[in-house]
Amino acid sequence: MDEIKYDYIVCRYGELSTKGKNRKDFIACLLSNVKKSLKNYPELEYVKSHDGLFIHLNGVDYDEVAAHLKKTFGMSYFAGAIRCERDMDDIKAKALMISQKNSYKTFKVVARRNDKTFPKTSDEINRDVATHILRNSELKVDVHNPDLKVYITVKTDCAYVMDEKVIAPGGYPVGINHKALLMMSGGIDSPVAAYLTMKRGLKVECIHFASMPYTSKQALDKVLELARIVSEYQNDIIVHIVPFTDLQLAIYEHADESYAITVMRRMMYRIASRLCDKRKIGVITNGESVGQVASQTIESMNVISKVSDHLILRPLCSMDKIEIIDLARKIGTYETSILPYEDCCTIFDPKNPVTKPKLDKTEYFESKFDYETLINECIENIETVKIVFNDAKEEEDIF
Repeated sequence: MDEIKYDYIVCRYGELSTKGKNRKDFIACLLSNVKKSLKNYPELEYVKSHDGLFIHLNGVDYDEVAAHLKKTFGMSYFAGAIRCERDMDDIKAKALMISQKNSYKTFKVVARRNDKTFPKTSDEINRDVATHILRNSELKVDVHNPDLKVYITVKTDCAYVMDEKVIAPGGYPVGINHKALLMMSGGIDSPVAAYLTMKRGLKVECIHFASMPYTSKQALDKVLELARIVSEYQNDIIVHIVPFTDLQLAIYEHADESYAITVMRRMMYRIASRLCDKRKIGVITNGESVGQVASQTIESMNVISKVSDHLILRPLCSMDKIEIIDLARKIGTYETSILPYEDCCTIFDPKNPVTKPKLDKTEYFESKFDYETLINECIENIETVKIVFNDAKEEEDIF
C-alpha cells in the first residue's frame, strides 16, 4: 500500500470548549500562535470554525506540520485527514484507503454528522463504511479495543476521513492570559514551571540571576538552552540576565549563614517585582514545590514572598520530584537541566539553612547593608536576550 498523503489536518480545541462569549478571542489567539509556529510554510491555508481548525496542507509534509502542532497549547488533539465529497461512495473509498495504511487487524468506524441535512445518520454511516471495509479487506470489527479507529466528520460542504488522533498539550493558547515573569535557574524545576505556566495561557519571560565569576559561562549557556527548548511552546522567549554577584556577596557578608538563602530569595523577588513593573507584567512564577528545600517550606515562602505585591504562581507546588522529572523528560529539558554547571543558588549553599525563618530576624539582617543601591545596580545592568524558536538570538535593549 502506498503511503497516504493527507491533504488536511483537523485540529480540535482543548479547554476553549468551556468558553462562552470570549470563545472567539481564544480561537483567534490560537490561530495566531499556530500561524507563527508554522510561518516557514506559507503554502498552508487555515479555516477556523466553532469546533475546530482546519489546515489545508497544499503539499506540505504532514509530519513536519504535526511536529509543531504537538507543542501548541490550546489544542486538544489533531489528525491527518483526507477530504472527500458528501457522497457515501467517496467516503467509503477514502475510509478503505485509510484502513489499509498499516498492518491493522481490527477496526472501528466513528462517524459524526455535523450537518443534520445529510441523508444518513451517524450510526448508518458507521454501518455502511464498516461493511465496505469488511467486504474489501481482511480487517475485522472490534468495537471495544480496535487497532484502528476510522473517524468521519460530515460538514455542510464536504466530509473528512481521519485515522490516528495525535494528542496535543491542551490548556489555553499562550498569550490569552497576558504575561508572567519566570524565575529561571539552571535546574530541573523552573523549565517545567515555564511549560505549565504557558499551558494556562500566560506568555512567559524569564529572569535569571548570574553570579560571574562564581558561576560559569557554561551555566549561563545552559539556562539559555533551557529557555530555547521551552520557547518552542510559545514561539519565542525573552530572558533577562541579572548580574547578581555584588548583591549576593553582600548578603553573605552581613547575614547569618542560616538566613542567607532567605535574604537572597527576598532580593530576587524585589528585583523580579521591579522588572515586572518596567515590563508591565502582573505575575511572577517559579519552580518552587512545597517542602522540597529549606527555602520552600510554608514558613520560608511566606517570609520570602512578603517583599512583592505581585501575584506569585507556583505551578509545581503540589508535585513531587518524580512527577517533575517525568514532565521534564517529556518536554525535553531534563538532559540539559542535569548538566553539572552550578547556578547562584547552589554555589554558596549553607550547611544549615533555616526552615522556619522569622520575619523580624530576616529584616534585621537586611538592615545591616544598603541593598537598595545594589538592587538598582542589578536592574541597571540587566542584559536582555530574545530567543526565537528557530534558534535565532538577538539582544533587546529595554532600559
